[in-house]
Amino acid sequence: MKILYYDCFSGISGDMNLGALIDLGVDQNYLKRELKKLHLKSYEIKICKDKRQGITGTRVDIIVNTKAASAHHDDAHHTGNFRNIAAMIKKSDLTAAVKNISLDIFQRVARAEAKIHSQAIDDVHFHEVGAIDSIVDIVGSAICLDDLKVDKVLASPVQVGGGFVKCRHGALPVP
Repeated sequence: MKILYYDCFSGISGDMNLGALIDLGVDQNYLKRELKKLHLKSYEIKICKDKRQGITGTRVDIIVNTKAASAHHDDAHHTGNFRNIAAMIKKSDLTAAVKNISLDIFQRVARAEAKIHSQAIDDVHFHEVGAIDSIVDIVGSAICLDDLKVDKVLASPVQVGGGFVKCRHGALPVP
């Protein structure tokens, strides 16, 4: 059994996660080819090696062309809520396994958002997660997990901090 373990001593972005998964052995060209099966036209993915404080890793940047996103009705239409994102994933040419992993991740986030906002899952509007770059991050992660043949993903408890974070809902306290 292959287990992927995240040691959550600090946060991780979707781009950082993709870089780490590439460092685990996913071919970056394979990832790019598979992501094209989403049929999103308003982004590009840049992948390079990066060295910080003597540690080398893979850097992934998802660059969204906001003009192209608004020009491509399909891209703009598929962001925002779980139903639209799920429909886009189901309609894609991705493998069944990647679709299932992607939908599972989005459904988990939708359940959490629904609980926080006292809404039904179908009424949840993804603000940060619904953005095209986050869709690419999540589906890209699903592609990588499938390619690496990961059977189970585990994580340590998230280390908590303090202060506030600004988001669409205003300033929210960090536990």
